[in-house]
Amino acid sequence: IAIVTGASSGIGAGIGKALASEGAKVVVNFSSSAGKAEKVLEEIRSGGGEGITVKADVSSEKDVLQMFAVAIKTFGTVDILVNNAGLQNDAKFHDMTLEQWNHVIDINLTGQFLCAREAIKEFLRRGVVPERTKPAGKIICISSVHEVIPWAGHANYAASKGGVMMLMKTIAQE
Repeated sequence: IAIVTGASSGIGAGIGKALASEGAKVVVNFSSSAGKAEKVLEEIRSGGGEGITVKADVSSEKDVLQMFAVAIKTFGTVDILVNNAGLQNDAKFHDMTLEQWNHVIDINLTGQFLCAREAIKEFLRRGVVPERTKPAGKIICISSVHEVIPWAGHANYAASKGGVMMLMKTIAQE
């Protein structure tokens, strides 16, 4: 059972379809594009896969809790989280508003924190099920080359992706 955030288009849609083709039941997360998410789900189903769509803004703790609750109610658990949702809201540093800064940090970094935290809680609750997999679960955090390469005009994006890298490394240590 895999939750893929930001799965209504782009990399997330591709990941969701690939996981389904390998037998995963996929939760296709979207924040605003219900039609695109339904199209991804149709492609999953036409390939013989299973899944559902769930609207959730990953920067909202309430939405993330609800998304995990729906996934667990529907499929019994979650085995894989693909933290993919992300966006850009570009501006020169001296012109960037606090709103632009916060919006990107909230989706790209806080969203990954909230989703990873809930996935880990579910993995710990359920424990290892040897017939399913050796670890209790898997978290894949999608980042960018800009986690290490600065990008003028994109300070909020680069900072969020650098944060994702450190978040992943810290989670791995724990």
